[in-house]
Amino acid sequence: MTAINRTFQLGSELSVNRLGYGAMRLTGQPGNFGPYPQWEDGKALLRRAVELGVNFFDSARSYGPEHVDRLIGEAIDLQNSQTVIATKGGIDKPAPGNIQVDGSAATLTRQIDDALKNLRVDRIDLFQLHRIDPNTPLEASVAALQKAQAAGKIRFIGLSNVNRAQLDRALSVAPIASIQNRFNQAEQEQNSLVDYTAEKGIAFIPYGPLGANPMKKGATLPAQGALAWLLMRSPNIIVIPGTTSIAHLEENMTAWDFTE
Repeated sequence: MTAINRTFQLGSELSVNRLGYGAMRLTGQPGNFGPYPQWEDGKALLRRAVELGVNFFDSARSYGPEHVDRLIGEAIDLQNSQTVIATKGGIDKPAPGNIQVDGSAATLTRQIDDALKNLRVDRIDLFQLHRIDPNTPLEASVAALQKAQAAGKIRFIGLSNVNRAQLDRALSVAPIASIQNRFNQAEQEQNSLVDYTAEKGIAFIPYGPLGANPMKKGATLPAQGALAWLLMRSPNIIVIPGTTSIAHLEENMTAWDFTE
């Protein structure tokens, strides 16, 4: 069997391990709202992930909101490490279930500044537009991110919840380093976009990597197999399973064993 690359060059510059960590669940429940109740345990889990070789962490303003960015910023010295941080903007969540989409330049600029403070960094490695704002042209949102990029606030621009036509529109404005859409072994509607992004050297970051019932899979063999399937599916896929359990985290990291 051909050896599978364990890293991907994000933006053709940053080498990231393709088994990353998605931090959405390090929030209050239900609704991923409020701070994670076991704050210190969350910091310990994030630090353990680094020890296990994770160097790509995915967050978002809407997780908490803002609390996950703060937790990561406290747990990991992002400014002085090789850890790559990805966060998102363009969505806020003032109350559980109350999702407000705003991709205007003013809002994105403010949210980037907030994320810089919360993550305790001078520059965010990857800032992703979480969802397209129906009231703001996609090109205007991307242009705002490009302006922040030119100002040195973000390194790379990513998109989430987009199709190929929308990606092409964004590419007409600025280089795009990543796409984050729902994709897993049971839900493969994004197959063509996975291949398209691979051709263009764009990372594909699947959310929902374990499908509809991740809690039922836990850290069992089906979960590891689902992660391994994604790692084998395309070399541009960066997998970001999330967990609040160090034991599950450690077992998720063995997914490479099922690709051999």
